[in-house]
Amino acid sequence: MPSQNGSGGPWNRRPTPGSNVEDLFRHGRARLKQTLPGGSPRSAVLFTVLALAALGAWTAYYTVPSDSVAIVQRFGKYLEEVPPGLHFKLPLGIDVATIVPVKRQLKQEFGFTTPGAADPYQSPRDGKRETEMVTGDLNAALVEWVVQYRISDPVKFLFEVREPSETLRHVSESVMREVVGDRTVDEVITIGRQEIEMEALAKMQELSTKYALGISIDQVQLKNINPPEPVQESFNEVNQAQQEKEKLINEARRDYNKVIPLAEGEKDQRIREADGYRLKRVNEAEGNVARFNALLAEYNKAPEVTRRRIYIETLQEVIPGVRDKVIVDEQTRNILPLLNLDAQKGGPQ
Repeated sequence: MPSQNGSGGPWNRRPTPGSNVEDLFRHGRARLKQTLPGGSPRSAVLFTVLALAALGAWTAYYTVPSDSVAIVQRFGKYLEEVPPGLHFKLPLGIDVATIVPVKRQLKQEFGFTTPGAADPYQSPRDGKRETEMVTGDLNAALVEWVVQYRISDPVKFLFEVREPSETLRHVSESVMREVVGDRTVDEVITIGRQEIEMEALAKMQELSTKYALGISIDQVQLKNINPPEPVQESFNEVNQAQQEKEKLINEARRDYNKVIPLAEGEKDQRIREADGYRLKRVNEAEGNVARFNALLAEYNKAPEVTRRRIYIETLQEVIPGVRDKVIVDEQTRNILPLLNLDAQKGGPQ
């Protein structure tokens, strides 16, 4: 609101009747002479030239970190890709160097935030909305995950897509909703985590290549997967029961692996013993048959000699096992003569 003396503030002051353009120009020239060193136009030009030279020297060099490359643009057009180190370019904005960290692993978080994150696209803007998903059996789950990626093609990363990092966030969210929507809530919360990570990684990389983001996705890692708060306790009980079931199954498999191989070993041992006994009896029988056939052939050639030899050989086998041995002449009618072999064992040889 204007004041009572008629002045309307610093932006509404009016010149006095005695002022004119020449007075204003003269006043500005005097102020310029007082400000510039030496107070002369030649000094002003020299000062301007020196300032431009210093600014050009300041903007003519740049340093690229070891984990990055620089993309140089001349008047906004792509010129070249520069490796790490100290480099020079045309000053005063003619050449512009953009540093791109191609060797650094970047990440995007969904559903949670790491304190101190410098990348504006790393942390979620609406974490609760991103984590709320519907599974294939029409249940709800809260899914938190991390996408780790690298910039594989800095030219595509800078010039093909307007906001590649933001596009990657949208791609990651859509892929994760698709993958989670193809599975039941039990698979998502308990046993399907690894399959979800592998499938999501493959689909995210496929879409990143299709959209020419210049990004290579290294890993997709699920963090926390929880049911909605109203049913979280019930799901925890189900999860504990599932873990107890897996524990009992593992214990049963351990006992199975302990008992069954032992029984298999004993079975194989018995089978080998039976095979050995069978081979032994068969070989003995075949040997006896061969010996009998040889003896029969000799008997057919000389029956009397063979009979006597068999008789003598049989006595050689039987007599050593008899404790008392007495030989009596079969033609003797009385008890004598006889030959007591046992009494002669201790006598002189």
